[in-house]
This record gives sequence, C-alpha cells and structure tokens, in this order.
Amino acid sequence: MKAFVFPGQGAQFVGMGKDLYDNNPVAREMFEKANEILGFRITDLMFEGTDEDLKQTKVTQPAIFLHSVILAKTLGSEFNPDMVAGHSLGEFSALVAAGALSFEDGLRLVSARAQAMQKACELKPSTMAAVLALPDEKVEEICESVDGVVVCANYNCPGQIVISGEEAAIDAACAKMLEAGAKRALKLKVGGAFHSPCMEPARAELAEAISATEIHEPICPVYQNVDALPHTDPAEIKALLVAQLTAPVRWTQTVKNMIADGATEFVELGPGKVLQGLVSKIDRNATVSGRQ
Repeated sequence: MKAFVFPGQGAQFVGMGKDLYDNNPVAREMFEKANEILGFRITDLMFEGTDEDLKQTKVTQPAIFLHSVILAKTLGSEFNPDMVAGHSLGEFSALVAAGALSFEDGLRLVSARAQAMQKACELKPSTMAAVLALPDEKVEEICESVDGVVVCANYNCPGQIVISGEEAAIDAACAKMLEAGAKRALKLKVGGAFHSPCMEPARAELAEAISATEIHEPICPVYQNVDALPHTDPAEIKALLVAQLTAPVRWTQTVKNMIADGATEFVELGPGKVLQGLVSKIDRNATVSGRQ
C-alpha cells in the first residue's frame, strides 16, 4: 500500500516550486491564484527571495503548502494514495491533496494559522530545541522536572525529539539533557515555541477559522499528528486540526501505525527530503522516495 507524506516548516529553500511554475500550466494557474488570495506575490519570494524572506512564518507555511499541494495536483493519476499524513503544517497539505479541503480554503487556513502563530510568538520569548540520542521517556521526564513551560513537541523518529517552550526553560532543559547523556541538545532557528502551550493564543484564533471552513470526507484515511490515527470524519478532522497547534506531532507513532495498517511505500511530496530520512529511521524496511 502507498502512503503519501507532506513536509512541514523547515523544508523550504529558495527556488522551491519554480520548475513546476515554469513547466506546467496547471501549476502556474494555481500559483497565480495563490498570489491573488494571499494579496502578495509569494511566488517571487519562493523563486527569487532570500533565506531570510522564506524564514518568516507567514511566508514559510504557505510556501511549503503550495509546493506540496500543487505537486500532488500535477501528478494526476500518479497521486493514488491508500493513506496520507503530513508533519505539522504538512497535515493541511495532506488534507487538500486528499480532497478534504479545497485548495483555496486550505491556503486561507494555512495563512491564518501562520499569522496567528507569528503573533503568539511575539507575546513572549520562546523557542524549540532538538534532542538527539535520548529515550522518549527520559526527555519527557526532564521536561517535567524543569520550571516554566517546556514540552515534547515533535516525536520525529527514535532518538530524535524536538522540545518546545519558554526560552529560559528550554535553556535549563538542554543543560539537563546533555547531563543525562544526550548526544546533542541544540536550539533551533525558529520563530517561537510551536506545538506547546505557548501557542494557546493562536489556537483560539485558528479554531474560529477552522470552524467556519467546510471539510469533506477525504478520498483515503488521513493520519493526524495529535493521535497518530487514521481519520475520515470531517468533525474529527476539524477538532484535531485545532488541537494540533498546542499538542505534539507524533510522527514516529504515525509512521508505525501506517506501516501496521499496510503501508509499504512512502512518497514525500514537497520541498526537501526530511520525511524520507525520518521514515527510513523509523523502519529500515520501508521503501521511501520523494518528488519536488
């Protein structure tokens, strides 16, 4: 069985999507529609901007979403998923590709999410850090022992967890992780503490936008980040999309569940190869490939 997976923030690069725009009339039309909906030429930033331009959350998220979704659309009958999943932001790409959300509604939601997250980031100093080579349980235990807000945000693959929270609490947690034997505990260059209680203001704002958006039954099960389980019911999909902002991305569990349910081949659609690497680390027997 074939699973298509969609990357999240951090996979962006200057020039992403340009081949699609230049060589495919359907892609060009969708990109131009996106420029219109967003009210600025995101294509200019994607194709010829700077790394700094692309790092702004309000640009990064729609850019990665557009690359992934337009790529899925241009594959035509080659896009034949038995199941889909996306990492954080990628969950929106997965839902549009699987027909649960229209392209226009998906883009509006991603843009609203990015702006709400940007605002939440500006309220207090917060960040994220990658912790390598410690068991999940140890990372969780250290987070609980630190004063202030610090939680596990991304369970990316065995031995790779991203923690998220207030700046001072992250610093304290990183020191303790290294003491406990972590190979690395490295702060990430991100706008703030995604997938943590620090995103609560953004969650409230996004909930309103999601509740006003029509979600249909997808063409195949969508494995969602919050519980790593397959969903096709629009009401459940909506509730989990809202919860996702403050809950961890359970990517390791998601991939394991997809494999348990029959997935043998994983195809990553969108910029970079991050998810291909993670899937291979979760299960060495899985066949992985990607399209950009």
